[in-house]
Amino acid sequence: MNKASLLSIASYVPEKVLTNLDLEKMVDTSDEWITKRTGIKKRRIAQEEVTSDLGTKAAEVAIARSGISKGDIDAVICATISPDHFCMPSTACKIALNLGLNVGVTAFDISAACTGFIYLLELAKSFVQSGIKKNVLIVGAEKLSSIVDYTDRGTCILFGDGAGAAVVGVSDDNEIIDTHTASDGRYGNLLSTPGCGSVYPANQLTLEKKLNYIHMDGKEVFKVAVQTLTSDVVNILAKNNIKSEEVDFFIPHQANFRIIDAVKNKLEFKDEQCVLTVHKYGNTSSASIPMAMNDAYEDGRIKNGSLLLLDAFGGGFTWGSALLKFGGKDYKATL
Repeated sequence: MNKASLLSIASYVPEKVLTNLDLEKMVDTSDEWITKRTGIKKRRIAQEEVTSDLGTKAAEVAIARSGISKGDIDAVICATISPDHFCMPSTACKIALNLGLNVGVTAFDISAACTGFIYLLELAKSFVQSGIKKNVLIVGAEKLSSIVDYTDRGTCILFGDGAGAAVVGVSDDNEIIDTHTASDGRYGNLLSTPGCGSVYPANQLTLEKKLNYIHMDGKEVFKVAVQTLTSDVVNILAKNNIKSEEVDFFIPHQANFRIIDAVKNKLEFKDEQCVLTVHKYGNTSSASIPMAMNDAYEDGRIKNGSLLLLDAFGGGFTWGSALLKFGGKDYKATL
């Protein structure tokens, strides 16, 4: 059986910055309140760009850093909850087109909310290990500003736009050690975008009730998230006989600093092990983990062979974790 490795990481964020002070002018909130409750100071907002544009720009860099030619990419999978189009064409198909990939390349989207990148890793790992595919481009891309109600102070303070991408391919070294994904649909109503599917089709009433936007019960999500994320990490570490102190970097989904801090403390990770970007980008759902990973890569922390632990929780509810050794070149070597 082939071994699968994460051969590169990259990200892209749009230029426009939306700060807490900007939000003070838009909704009844304050910089102090947002910072205390979430740890978020600013987030990026796409303007003319759509989700596939963000994903394409991250993917271009990820492919270049992998050392693999575009012609060798045989699958593109995109995780998103803010696709270019309601159902078709898929955002992955548009990214493949934008990249000029071979006609006939496999391309499809998945919807696993904030756990999307973990799901992508599991799929890509399975494709490569089985021999079905050799090099899989995975992209987490979100234009969440398109589904955020900027009159709802409970949600508009949280979300931002951006994309992260990686190439998973065959390698004898630095393999993706393990992945775990799961779900529990009983909690789906606590974090959802109710319209505009078959339950609440797109019509005037749906728009008037703002069912096309993200709806969330923040307190309940917080409770389930901390407990689930902690137990999932404990289980994947125990399964692979790895102690928390052996992990070079813990890269959790960047949803809320209080959630990250609670999980970090329960698992006894040191501050220097934990990668944090929530203050800069807010919650970018499926793009969150690869964006955070890329920040740690570009500042020289993550190197070839670094042991990474990823952990995410999102709407559905979905959750998952991954253990891997980074298989890409050191950042300086790619310049």
